[in-house]
Amino acid sequence: MSSIIESIEREQLRRVPRFSPGDRVKVHFQVVEGTRRRVQVFEGVVIKRQGHGARETFTVRKQSFGVGVERSFPLHSPKIERVEIAARGDVRRAKLYYLRERVGKRARVRERRYVGPEEAVEPGLLEEPAAATDAEGLTAEEAVMHEAAADDQAAATADGSAATDETGAPEQDVAEAQVSEAPEGAQEAAPGPEPEAEAAGEAEGEDSSSDADAAEPESRAGDEPA
Repeated sequence: MSSIIESIEREQLRRVPRFSPGDRVKVHFQVVEGTRRRVQVFEGVVIKRQGHGARETFTVRKQSFGVGVERSFPLHSPKIERVEIAARGDVRRAKLYYLRERVGKRARVRERRYVGPEEAVEPGLLEEPAAATDAEGLTAEEAVMHEAAADDQAAATADGSAATDETGAPEQDVAEAQVSEAPEGAQEAAPGPEPEAEAAGEAEGEDSSSDADAAEPESRAGDEPA
């Protein structure tokens, strides 16, 4: 059998008490009626167990108003809530088919008087299935928690930015405030106009002074009488 099939069947195994043919058991199983679900109890004598692993089944027989009733149950079915051991039978056979031919008191199985304390078995899976993970190695619960944390962080960031826009100063005011808060030495060390710009300004000043000197004699010559 493939190892994959074995692993899948191993995950379906459930914890059940130890019992054998001849024991009287109470099987609590679920009955679905439309949209309703209830638990029904079937009590009788185990006449056989067959199969192994997740495919194992057992058959229980009881007398109902003088009529024999048998029912087979999958041992590891999720619809079986629990199996209670009512009595231990004293038999030497694995298949108790001879009970089908008997009626009344003759169909009873002799019980053992004392077999010691019964072992308490909690219903549930024998092995907890491994949690499925995504490509990042996170389980479904971890992925949901991670997404919730990211959403909370994004919401907190949005709330903080909105509060800053409502109560904070404009960017220009903030820049001026930063300049005013800067040390005096830093303000004095601010770079001045470039040397090329200074030289160009001095040249323009000389040209304007020479033009003014040339225009001054002409104006004087025009003022003298003819």
